Amino acid sequence: MDRMRRLRMNPIIRDMVRENHVRKEELIYPIFVMEGEKICNPVESMPGIYRYSIDSMSQELDRVVEAGIKAVLLFGIPAHKDEIGSGAYDEHGIVQEAIRFIKSEPKYSRLLVIADVCLCEYTSHGHCGLVKDGMILNDETLPLLAKTAVSYAKAGADMVAPSDMMDKRVRAIRKALDENGFVNIPIMAYSAKFASAFYGPFREAAGSAPGFGDRKTYQMDPANGREAMREVEEDITEGADLIIAKPTMAYMDVIREMATAYNIPIAAYNVSGEYAMVKAAAAKGFIDEKKIVMEIMTGFKRAGAKMIITYHALDVAGWLDEQV
Repeated sequence: MDRMRRLRMNPIIRDMVRENHVRKEELIYPIFVMEGEKICNPVESMPGIYRYSIDSMSQELDRVVEAGIKAVLLFGIPAHKDEIGSGAYDEHGIVQEAIRFIKSEPKYSRLLVIADVCLCEYTSHGHCGLVKDGMILNDETLPLLAKTAVSYAKAGADMVAPSDMMDKRVRAIRKALDENGFVNIPIMAYSAKFASAFYGPFREAAGSAPGFGDRKTYQMDPANGREAMREVEEDITEGADLIIAKPTMAYMDVIREMATAYNIPIAAYNVSGEYAMVKAAAAKGFIDEKKIVMEIMTGFKRAGAKMIITYHALDVAGWLDEQV
């Protein structure tokens, strides 16, 4: 007689037959870096997360290295914003200088540095592309995104991650990278990025909330799963090497569909609102934070994600060490 419980009665057997594992090597830790000096400003809605100036970033990078995390995702907060987001592609922009700093320090130089490519943190209107008469311009934005990606590669980035959701931006970025000699720089595209309410805390941290309207004309409708497959297929065709699903907790069905349909590495972006909800509930004593977070991480892997971008990364790495 079959009894499924036979393989659950002993912790060693449970570990041996476990189908999915969360590994430190697959964690990507987002870091906010801003212009200025001696800055270490907490993000109120994201307990444990800070905005750092480059001269203060070492304390966070030390924790990343000590935790055994191999990759970071950089977001920049410039001192100046304008209509065309010029700080994004400035040779001496905040992200470009942060990349140079990381790569110049021997103890950090082996980190995989991923640079988010978008204009929203750099535009005075807060949108991810150029704007004219209240409309977000797609094709006119592409050269600036490509220019941004190339500037990050020149600074030493190991990977670029376009998050803007303009049509054909992967093709434009791939072409620009190749023409500038960066044929080996991979593109991790935010292919399935939904117009979600889960981004609120990030927009506080990055100062990137749109000054008018919303982003529903270029980010995806949360109700549409099959459309995500079209976005993914287009990005792969244009040259994406990896793809991101964002958000994740309410979109694990999308991750599963992506993993089933395409043989390409998938990163699950466990976004700011998801992080904030867990932190708030844990602070109230309503949940066991460690157990909840690890269950969420395992869910991403079970859905088909290969990598996890998460603000929980430092804690997760520590908890994984406890299991050894």
